[in-house]
Amino acid sequence: MKRPSRMASVAPVVGAGLVGVVTSFLALSGPALANKAFVSNEKGNTVSVIDTDSWETETEFAVGNRPRGIGISPDGKHLYVCASDDDTIQVIDTESYDFLWSLPSGPDPELFVLSPDGAMLYVSNEDDNLVTVVDTSKKTVVAEIPVGVEPEGMAVSPDMRFIVNTSETTNMAHFIASADYKIKHNVLVDQRPRYARFTGDGSTLFVSSEIGGTVSVIDMLGETGPELESKIGFEVSGVQPEWLQPVGMRITSDNKWLFVALGPANRVAVIDVESREVVRYILVGQRVWQLEFTPDEKYLLTTNGNSNDVTVIDVAAQEPIKSIQVGQQPWGVVVTPD
Repeated sequence: MKRPSRMASVAPVVGAGLVGVVTSFLALSGPALANKAFVSNEKGNTVSVIDTDSWETETEFAVGNRPRGIGISPDGKHLYVCASDDDTIQVIDTESYDFLWSLPSGPDPELFVLSPDGAMLYVSNEDDNLVTVVDTSKKTVVAEIPVGVEPEGMAVSPDMRFIVNTSETTNMAHFIASADYKIKHNVLVDQRPRYARFTGDGSTLFVSSEIGGTVSVIDMLGETGPELESKIGFEVSGVQPEWLQPVGMRITSDNKWLFVALGPANRVAVIDVESREVVRYILVGQRVWQLEFTPDEKYLLTTNGNSNDVTVIDVAAQEPIKSIQVGQQPWGVVVTPD
């Protein structure tokens, strides 16, 4: 059943000043095994490593020029980093932080997504309007797929049927069949789509549009293919509308909550996936860009490019609990799996 298009109403701003976090922070020091969070620093040409037990920056190591998109192999052994200005993807050992090898990526790789089995990388090449498919074990390019102008966002449907790319200037989500690497559907969204994210059951795709200021909701179960269902808007008291720029997104595995980074608004919006309503705005650092959960989904990390820090959010409480300084202009974040 289709839901009517709606714009979200004003929700309360919470977490101002990170006041009262001491009690919440003490709860972080549990007996669970710590994971590592890796943060790509776009201007500093480094990756910062955060210990998720102590919530302190453990170290920082050099990578290629202008690191942005970042990911990790399913076994947690290999870190993939888009060195955008070097036209390559670097592969790093997650224990020693040693450089292992490079993968061909096409020109100006910005963002990528791994197939669930880690066998393939799907890379957006902004300068050449391509999506490049890379075999991670053979270290070879499998396909180059022409898409719209300035491709950025990448997603893979849970059933691996579709690879999705969003093109910033064409303002579309392109649905590429994984079987033959041909575009089967195009869905028009708002201006400058940045990121795409499926619900765990694959029934819905969310696409954030930075300049349009909305998140498009795409029904994957339409009779003729993916269909635009509705759009979710944002409104925060005291924040200019043009600052509400949705970019990175994450969805809880129970498909209950969608978290959306709002760029220069310095907020993360919390959306009820079922009702499509914004229920809360969480104040974080300056120019929040990307997001990532810890494996247990107790915490959500945000990269804040202008304040050079990472905010740790308690997912259940939907409150910020700590700010961690990292390198210059943090862009992407990924956490090792359990």
